[in-house]
Amino acid sequence: MKLAVIVTTYNRPDALAAALAGYAAQSVRDFELIVADDGSTTDTRQVVERFVATASFPVRHVWHEDNGFRAAAIRNKAVSGTDADYIVFTDGDCVPGPDFVARHRSLAEAGWFVGGNRVLLSEAFTKRVLAERVPVERWTGVRWFLAWLRRDVNRVAPLLDLGEGAWRKREPMRWEGLKTCNLAVWRRDLVAVNGLDEAYTGWGMEDSDLVVRLQRAGIHHKNGRFAVPVFHLWHRENDRSKLPENQARLREVMQSDRVRSRLGLDQYASGLASALEGRN
Repeated sequence: MKLAVIVTTYNRPDALAAALAGYAAQSVRDFELIVADDGSTTDTRQVVERFVATASFPVRHVWHEDNGFRAAAIRNKAVSGTDADYIVFTDGDCVPGPDFVARHRSLAEAGWFVGGNRVLLSEAFTKRVLAERVPVERWTGVRWFLAWLRRDVNRVAPLLDLGEGAWRKREPMRWEGLKTCNLAVWRRDLVAVNGLDEAYTGWGMEDSDLVVRLQRAGIHHKNGRFAVPVFHLWHRENDRSKLPENQARLREVMQSDRVRSRLGLDQYASGLASALEGRN
């Protein structure tokens, strides 16, 4: 199984550098990393270029012009440019632990997508991590526990590894709370539902829309909690001016029987075909 991690970013090169350091520290190297850049300036490109020069796995930078929050569109473009069988979506302000990729690979199962969770870092701790380049990607559970005692992080329970088990499939139709900062989906399932819907612009709901349509296509939720957490660096709340519009769009989808997005992967059909040919 070929696996790709798609890391979405926008004009936060220091956070992206911390996230990329986490991928450099992974316990496995048999994956591809794609930085899905929603229109950042050259500072971000330089971070990626420096990382490419030292990375021990393939790294690519997919960019489009800055035209507002278009995370769905840049993720679709990243998917269209890879021939990976399995896609792990995450964000450029989320630092993975050293077994993040290996654990996602172990949870992968036909007919299921995996939703993971996150540990939130405080504002003060995030500033220190970025300013001092604290290697939190290598921290042990003990250090995270001490960070929790200091209120540097909101919780440590997600760091427990509960392994496999039937409990992971107890909420197959859950969609609330699942986010593309930690979501793994088979490529063939993404193609079947035409990827993310690029009609969602501005922050919010595009990930819920994807999950609902996946479930309509017969793909169920597998719980990745207590296996694949990420460490989410603090940031100011995103502009939510378009959230009511996006919520209305999601309600419309949920009241319909729609499976395929209206504005999705099929726009990049030539890229998808080339990627699939490369896999064969």
